[in-house]
Amino acid sequence: MFTGIIDHCGLITKIEIKPQSQHLWIKHSFTDLMLGESIAVDGICLTVTHFQDDIFCCDISPETCRVTTAENFQVGSQVNLERALQLSSRLGGHIVMGHIEQVCQIKKIQTLKEFTEVYLTGLNEQTKKFIIKKGSVAINGVSLTINEVLKNGFTVMLIPHTLERTNLSELREGNSVNIECDMITRIIVERFAPIAEETQ
Repeated sequence: MFTGIIDHCGLITKIEIKPQSQHLWIKHSFTDLMLGESIAVDGICLTVTHFQDDIFCCDISPETCRVTTAENFQVGSQVNLERALQLSSRLGGHIVMGHIEQVCQIKKIQTLKEFTEVYLTGLNEQTKKFIIKKGSVAINGVSLTINEVLKNGFTVMLIPHTLERTNLSELREGNSVNIECDMITRIIVERFAPIAEETQ
């Protein structure tokens, strides 16, 4: 479990393509990584399978490549990194599981003084149900507030701190990003929507 508060950006140094998996090597700034721990890489929950000095390795399955932006990773790219939440930690963002629901595309980026408004499109029917105005969403693992809900997408506003601490500052129109909806919203909608339909 994560919070969507990014610790820092790591650098992809090597990608090994295997028949049934992909090995990703990332340079990082953590000081006490442990073998087998979970870490969110651009919002994708992965497991540390090897580490040495300031580089760790994680395995990416074909399924993960299929449903996330992992297939677009390239050597030299920056990725958002967050270690799993400890029970004693502050929940500064929102509950993030690291289970990507779908990939969306950046339709438009608009600068408003020091802020950046991002328009996202490509929501499927399943994900749409969990996107609500002023609700939470994780984009590439970053906890954000939904500003407006559009026909097939939504908008978010990026503040200077987010732009400085994450790779969202590198977003360009046409780019793809990982989307994970708020788990509490999902539970409420999936639990009570069928009941509401039955009572109509």
